[in-house]
Amino acid sequence: MAVEPVVYGASERPPRGDYSRARDDYTCAQNWSAYTQADHDTYRRLYERQSALLPGLASQAFIDALPSLGVRDRIPRFDEINERLRPATGWEIVAVPGLIPELPFFELLASRRFPVTDWIRKPEEFDYVVEPDVFHDLFGHVPLLFNPVFADYVQRYGAGGIKAHHLGAGELLSRLYWYTIEFGLIREAQGLRAYGAGILSSSGELRHSVTSPRAQRIALDLVRCMRTRYKIDDYQATYFVIDSFQQLFDMTAPDFTPIYAAVRSLGELSADASLASDSPITLG
Repeated sequence: MAVEPVVYGASERPPRGDYSRARDDYTCAQNWSAYTQADHDTYRRLYERQSALLPGLASQAFIDALPSLGVRDRIPRFDEINERLRPATGWEIVAVPGLIPELPFFELLASRRFPVTDWIRKPEEFDYVVEPDVFHDLFGHVPLLFNPVFADYVQRYGAGGIKAHHLGAGELLSRLYWYTIEFGLIREAQGLRAYGAGILSSSGELRHSVTSPRAQRIALDLVRCMRTRYKIDDYQATYFVIDSFQQLFDMTAPDFTPIYAAVRSLGELSADASLASDSPITLG
């Protein structure tokens, strides 16, 4: 085995994916021929369900970019997507067998290579899968890599992640990834919309994040975000909202070292914490 499998936290569940195929940087060949007709059918049904839910809930930038994935009736070949993605923003997607450690993940992003899990969930996991699969990664993440500003933000995040790792701040920076790239909301001309991959690839959370009165939505603040723990097994209690991808990119330009110090001095917050200093975003 070239690399060690990765699991969430202290989970005792065996790791998903064949890590024996992975190189030292955790990338591997997609092995497209190994997909079964059932695998392709699962992808097709997931794509049809999620794309039908997008109007009025998903960012228009995401909706506009989604056709760039290409085929929707089968799992796409990564090299075919890369033929369109490289000229658009200089990014490429690379296959990985599953979850990968912090530092290799940051290093791939910093080099404009986005890791995409190559296996797909089983039919009985249609509504919920514990780990990210090829549908989550392709449908949720890849379309916005065709957006130049967002693509630059993800690369900048990766470069900052390498520095955070060496400062022992990887966990703090991971919260920024979670609350933006995975579960971010954006204010557009037509209203509040989702751009985070974890929302866009979930049939339930897509509507919950944008419309539920039970969710807390606040303007993105880096210190507040990095102080806030998150949920991996339920809808988010708090969502952070931006006004544009340019705002997100500009916000992450400064050195984060003093921000990490501020977060550590103030301490962690629960996922549903509410502070008087928050800038709440109201529905409607």
